Amino acid sequence: MIKTIGVVADDTTGANDIGVMFRKNQYSVKIASYDEVNNFEVDSNVMIIDTDSRLDSPDLSYEKVYKATKALQKMDCSLYFNKTCSVFRGNIGKEFDAMLDALGEEFAVISLAFPKNGRQTKNAIHTVYGKLLENSEFYHDPVHPMNQSNLVNILQGQTNRKVTFVDLETVRQGATVLRKAIEEKRKDFNYCIIDSESQADLTIVAEAVHDYKVLAGSSAIAEELPKFMQVQPINHSLTNLDITDDLGVLVVSGSLTPQTKAQTNTLISSGVPCVVLDSRNVFSPADCEKEVRRVFEEAQLLLRQGKDILIMANNREEVVLETKEMGLKRKIDPLTISKMVSAMLADVTGQIANATGLKRLIVAGGDTSGTVSRKLGIKGNYVLSEIETGLPSGLAVGRHMLIVLKSGSFGKPDFLVRAIAHLKELSIKKGTFVEKI
Repeated sequence: MIKTIGVVADDTTGANDIGVMFRKNQYSVKIASYDEVNNFEVDSNVMIIDTDSRLDSPDLSYEKVYKATKALQKMDCSLYFNKTCSVFRGNIGKEFDAMLDALGEEFAVISLAFPKNGRQTKNAIHTVYGKLLENSEFYHDPVHPMNQSNLVNILQGQTNRKVTFVDLETVRQGATVLRKAIEEKRKDFNYCIIDSESQADLTIVAEAVHDYKVLAGSSAIAEELPKFMQVQPINHSLTNLDITDDLGVLVVSGSLTPQTKAQTNTLISSGVPCVVLDSRNVFSPADCEKEVRRVFEEAQLLLRQGKDILIMANNREEVVLETKEMGLKRKIDPLTISKMVSAMLADVTGQIANATGLKRLIVAGGDTSGTVSRKLGIKGNYVLSEIETGLPSGLAVGRHMLIVLKSGSFGKPDFLVRAIAHLKELSIKKGTFVEKI
């Protein structure tokens, strides 16, 4: 009987993404930041360590995943899952290798498809809402531009271990046939990517692979795995928490993805006031401090009036381009600029939270979510409820706060509107967390 499932995730929103897949199946799920690996109390069915390593160097990513896996190994996990981006951005080869090395294993099954969010794999070719990965928005990723669609080639380019795949035709012959095919591949290969186009395909895959020691890839398979696992539930009693106040909900957006742009536009159209942070002020300490103070003053006043408020980095194309050009003149690369802007947003959020006692927070963007969490002293969270596919609410660890940490590329246009309503429906009753949804 599996008691504890151990997950290593390469960013904060991804940790929540896979966490809610298990949570929907009544598993208790706890996420901890990488800095907390040595203080990680085992009190949930699924224990997730967020390494925040997607934007790190390959060697640093390897080190983090290795140490995180070793920490999970001390918990005597029966299943280990290496959660990566659903389009293979990041240091996937190094991170997969690190988990295998830490465990002394030489084989992992990889499922990257996420049909509910438009990611499909056929003949190891990955598509996003029908477009080849190389023709999708992820081709323009500033750190990990996805310029090919063959998952075997992408992963093989980052590891010395041997990579293969099992095709969709084999998957659709059922779990028994698929299992035999995987075992044949295991004789000569270390990583086996499995095709899937639909949720039904993932159910077959889950039945075939649920008892392998190491799985990897996107979170979608985690929604199906519990159907084939026997798990003894670990229940929580979350006491002495007060998640009630008269403030509005604070939404912070640092993502420039088309999905988040549509969501912030919809939120503004709904009547939620918006305070825009000018990223061009990030290069001068004096200008930066002045800008942070301006945004803080405007936002905290509205929150105290009980109004929901959106704080966002200016996402107009001309402003983003000008910010990059200003950085280049100072020999600052786009990734560093992005992190500097995230730090500005985190500073504003920290000042607001400290001044008002903020209890409800939504953050859009993976890097921004991680930066804001660290600024607020959030050491992790318990995953609560799914608001939309892969997007849950959480109860913060380290700070009494309800949070939603949203991947930049996930969510329908009205997600932020619904997330605000969701947080307002959550409450604490008689010392134990109650979900009113």
